[in-house]
Amino acid sequence: MSVPSEALAKSRQTISAYEDYAERYDAIVRHVPNEREQASLKRLVAIAGTAGRILEVGSGAGYDADFLEGLGVTVRRTDATKRFLELQAARGKHGELLDLLTDDLGGPHDAVLALAVLIHVPRDQIDQVLVKIAGSLRPGGAFLVSMRNGDGETSGEYHTVYWRRDDFAARLEAAGLVLLRDDFNLGRNDEEWNTFLTVRPS
Repeated sequence: MSVPSEALAKSRQTISAYEDYAERYDAIVRHVPNEREQASLKRLVAIAGTAGRILEVGSGAGYDADFLEGLGVTVRRTDATKRFLELQAARGKHGELLDLLTDDLGGPHDAVLALAVLIHVPRDQIDQVLVKIAGSLRPGGAFLVSMRNGDGETSGEYHTVYWRRDDFAARLEAAGLVLLRDDFNLGRNDEEWNTFLTVRPS
């Protein structure tokens, strides 16, 4: 399915902004997930299996992938921002360039991870992206995703879409995923986040 030009333009602008910001982001982001994040990642691995293969979309600086690999799984690191992949390569980590809107995700994967990534997917494209992610999972595979909580969206350098918990849960279920649990937390600058753990039915 083709992606509308307006959606592509928003996505390209966001990617361009991250190209410029990647090194600053790497400097300020936590290099080890906090206890809450570690618990979410461990739940993902519990479903994927310790010999599992996990697709991470939007790996960024790659520190969540580092933690996951420490648990024994194989992580396919991907990002749409070349500079993030270069930063990972500089410390010996291989990643692939992948655009959620336009690229095939491959699979079947034991799990897919998308933390603070789908917030940049235009609202009118989220259903297609979620169906694509669900289709890349093996039966029984897991999907862990975090989204900004709220209404509306912001433009500017980083196009960010906000979703209320119930609205996004409904989108996940419409994509054929079963919601296992969700958690609410406050991030930097008191930003509200919802994290969802889902599975593709066996």
